[in-house]
Amino acid sequence: MFRLFVAIDLPPEIKDRLLALSGGVPGARWLTAAQLHLTLKFVGEVDGGVFQDIVDALGEVTAEPFDLTLKGVGHFPPRREPEVLWVGVDKNERLVQLRNRVEASLARIGLARETRKFAPHVAIARLRDAHLERVARYLAENSLLTLEAFPVTEFALFSSVLASEGAQHQIEAVYRLHSNGNRESRR
Repeated sequence: MFRLFVAIDLPPEIKDRLLALSGGVPGARWLTAAQLHLTLKFVGEVDGGVFQDIVDALGEVTAEPFDLTLKGVGHFPPRREPEVLWVGVDKNERLVQLRNRVEASLARIGLARETRKFAPHVAIARLRDAHLERVARYLAENSLLTLEAFPVTEFALFSSVLASEGAQHQIEAVYRLHSNGNRESRR
């Protein structure tokens, strides 16, 4: 079985900027550079045959490269005790188009569509028994965060293994963004 998700991996310099935000919230488990990404679609567990169907279906996704800006901070769930700290994404129609095309390609092979509204973000910490006042202070101190724009030229299919120190991710296939659909894929 494979536990899969489709995501945009972040450039090392953006990961470094996100790692620099780690700290100041007791009860936070800050994610490592290898765990930082922007999820387009969580697939879940599938067997080997479906895995290959997913690899092939994602190869049909067409989208042009675009620039992306990470902006602002927040937490999930929004109206209850925080469980995840995240960095948001500046409004970007091309990102939404890419996500919708990924969703449609996987729906064509029988995977269920996501019913929740797409809320693009990069998770930076998991919270457990975090002091709410410290979380609020962290959010206020970083509320104006805007990182430099970076080019998105590819997306990837990741596998994930849950471990006590957090999920361990591995890239299974990479898909270059091209408007004509010709995509180089590597495993």
